[in-house]
Amino acid sequence: EVQLVESGGGLVQAGGSLRLSCTASGYLFDSYAIAWFRQAPGKGREGLSCLSWSDGSINYANSVKGRFTMSTDFNKNTVYLQMSSLKPEDTAVYYCAKDEFRNYCSGYGDYLYHAWGRGTQVTVSS
Repeated sequence: EVQLVESGGGLVQAGGSLRLSCTASGYLFDSYAIAWFRQAPGKGREGLSCLSWSDGSINYANSVKGRFTMSTDFNKNTVYLQMSSLKPEDTAVYYCAKDEFRNYCSGYGDYLYHAWGRGTQVTVSS
């Protein structure tokens, strides 16, 4: 069974940092691109960053570029999202998901992704 489990969320003051983890199981880790998303209350899901195994590249949404860094520990089947300079508008549930078919990132549409985690709450206080 394919599973993705996020952890590391919490309450942090504006300007602070958090590191989220997403641990995958049930499939060959480097066979499918993996991405981070978030969903704030009352808003749609927003794609944040995506790791392409085809060339090792990571792309970022403009809203988090320069503040968030995605990385991976292949031996642990885990990707991380290091978040710094957090703002109250970063408050959201953060999810990871694997691409359904591809080992490269082709966008952030929900239809592209499969096996979403349950999410981890990040709350940034002002």
